[in-house]
Amino acid sequence: HRGSCCDLCWRERMLKFHQVKHIFDILDKMRCLRKRSTVSFLGVLVIFLLFMNLYIEDSYVMEGDKQILRETSTHQLSPEHYIHTFKDLSNFSGALNVTYRYLAVMPLQRKRFLTIGLSSVRRKKGSYLLETIKSIFEQSSYEELKEISVVVHLADFNSSWREVMLQDITQKFAHHIIAGRLMVIHAPEEHYPVLSGLKRNYNDPEDRVRFRSKQNVDYAFLLNFCANISYYYVMLEDDVRCSKNFLTAIKKVIASLEGTYWVTLEFSKLGYIGKLYHSHDLPRLAHFLLMFYQEMPCDWLLTHFRSLLAQKNVIRFKPSLFQHMGYYSSYKGTENKLKDDDFEEEPFDLPDNPPASLYTNMTVFENYDASKAYSSVDDYFWGKPPSTGDVFVIIFEKPIVIKRIKVNTGTEDRQNDILHHGALDVGENIRYFKQNRQCITYIRLGEFRSGNFEVSDVNQKIPFDIHCMRIYVTKTQKEWLIIRSISIWTS
Repeated sequence: HRGSCCDLCWRERMLKFHQVKHIFDILDKMRCLRKRSTVSFLGVLVIFLLFMNLYIEDSYVMEGDKQILRETSTHQLSPEHYIHTFKDLSNFSGALNVTYRYLAVMPLQRKRFLTIGLSSVRRKKGSYLLETIKSIFEQSSYEELKEISVVVHLADFNSSWREVMLQDITQKFAHHIIAGRLMVIHAPEEHYPVLSGLKRNYNDPEDRVRFRSKQNVDYAFLLNFCANISYYYVMLEDDVRCSKNFLTAIKKVIASLEGTYWVTLEFSKLGYIGKLYHSHDLPRLAHFLLMFYQEMPCDWLLTHFRSLLAQKNVIRFKPSLFQHMGYYSSYKGTENKLKDDDFEEEPFDLPDNPPASLYTNMTVFENYDASKAYSSVDDYFWGKPPSTGDVFVIIFEKPIVIKRIKVNTGTEDRQNDILHHGALDVGENIRYFKQNRQCITYIRLGEFRSGNFEVSDVNQKIPFDIHCMRIYVTKTQKEWLIIRSISIWTS
């Protein structure tokens, strides 16, 4: 019996050996039949290694990987089930092997805070690239310009168009190029994978599939180039208008999320406009776009990337900082009238909202937890009817000097879910009670009026640095309570 088991194992190993050899023969024939780019061969090699790793370990694991591809093709992935598989198998940190053509690049003296990436191709109707670049620079202050880099990928294979665009860019923005704020690059066609005979998911016409598949590769090469230029990266299209001082707004949002996990922050609700990433995630995102370049449009892939890295919910901020301004699409010059109705050209003074922990003893409804009232995310806290003495407490990580406070309750469609009777207090002298931190001294700043509270010059009214802030319910109410936003401006 023991001998028969060994014989069976030997036969299985020999079968696997011959299957592996067969795969190598296929790869060798593919390489001989058609000269492929380095990127394409790397992609084939990576997929082959992933396949072998899965196959040798166990056949059911390989079936799980097939399921990922099947679900991707139908625009349905299950992040909870495949998150560990994706992290283990696709944690590529190395750069793609692409030789770029540097059309207009000056060496950077230091790492910037934010890179803004644009990929542009020739349009049959209209051209908005120059206006987009102009908007980025004009809507930024002198201090903000020191912290940004703009990278333009002229991704069209037509060299005449690239030369004309390059001449226009260098003439209009020469001083930004010299200052290292603007770079223009091109990834040569030989680095691209096959763009014909692609999978026609969703029954898209062949030319549409080719357009969106190439666009995925365009963005992958752009992301790859931008990986080490700055700490953060925001993706724009080449027909976008920016709001005033958008960088300062982005900085405030990032600061308010210090210590929390996020993959993508969204500053527009349209497509892949205004999507912000950590730069250290760009190599993996570039590989991801290349792996699935023919499966679906870029904005769908970006959504899957976020989900697979365990950010379940969209984190989108209002007002939107970027607006789509193009009238004609880059695909066949078709009309594209999409507008973001949350966009503001000159957004209101965004709050600072320094890092803090939040606590409430009110009964929270579903997942409308306390933290959602303290950010610019398009969401809110929602609790069941509060009683006298209930509190909503904000405990700051460090004592702060506050200049202005504004709290809004209720929403347009639930105008009665406001705080009908309440007050706002600020406190000092933090003590630990059981496992929670609490302030033991509070001073009342004022009462809520029609569900809202606002006070200015707090630093002139309060003689101490503030450790805590709390909303205090002064009378039981029958209505539920929505705290839509809590905004704090520091001095």
